[in-house]
Amino acid sequence: MLKKLFNFFVNSSLWITLCALLMIWQTNRLLLLQYDQCNFYLFVFFSTICSYNFHWYLTPDDPTSQSERIHWAARHRKMMLVCCAIGAIGSAYFFWQLRAHWLELCGAAFLTFLYSAPKVPHPSLRWLSKIAVGKTLFLTFVWTYVTTVLPALIADHAATIPVILFTLHRFALVYAICILFDNRDLEEDRKAGIRSLITHLSTKDLLRVYFASLLLAAVTAGALTPYADAPAIASLLLAVLATALITRKAWTNNADYLYYFVLDGFMMLSAVIHLLLVYCI
Repeated sequence: MLKKLFNFFVNSSLWITLCALLMIWQTNRLLLLQYDQCNFYLFVFFSTICSYNFHWYLTPDDPTSQSERIHWAARHRKMMLVCCAIGAIGSAYFFWQLRAHWLELCGAAFLTFLYSAPKVPHPSLRWLSKIAVGKTLFLTFVWTYVTTVLPALIADHAATIPVILFTLHRFALVYAICILFDNRDLEEDRKAGIRSLITHLSTKDLLRVYFASLLLAAVTAGALTPYADAPAIASLLLAVLATALITRKAWTNNADYLYYFVLDGFMMLSAVIHLLLVYCI
């Protein structure tokens, strides 16, 4: 029973939704943003439920795949379709509550759609899978935009040094994590004709990009020192360090739990550490 509940929590997108909400909490806290946070949290909650279930609903089952998540999605397509519909209705409702910021919100929807569009069975959209560097950057842009840039835009607080530094930090860290995911999917992407930076680079060059991204995340976290308190800076640096330490295991282990639970969770790790430092210590 516990295993089934765990699989449902992770595979139904509830886990990734929690990641997004905690990352937004950290953005609000670190940048001291003031806006209609309640409606925004609910908009992101329903939008994430919708987009991730839509993405995995479109992912075909592969009997030869060792990914339990792919097989889980194939067994629960009706449930995912229902979750997608509920998410769409909820996100539409809270979009209306935030309609004064419709342009910024549409930007998030557009980026999210670009990531899943190659899976839509229509020739007019399949060309997106051929875009070089697209897969990794699309997903990184979505996460960075929704959890960092979008809250700052809605709060009318975007053009500041702390926002720029924190955006660069989050982009670099999420990009590094996405590289680990794409390295795992390297052969599948090549077979599917999906082009990205990952499919073009050698392992040595890819590791250079990966560690350069982590270095940028660490440097921009340190550069935030004049603008944030010690718990915030410590949480950012600890998350970068933890990601660096798990690199070897992630590079050689393809287990679903490591990627869809641990590494997905690493995107919100600094937010969790920040939360604990603020309220528990």
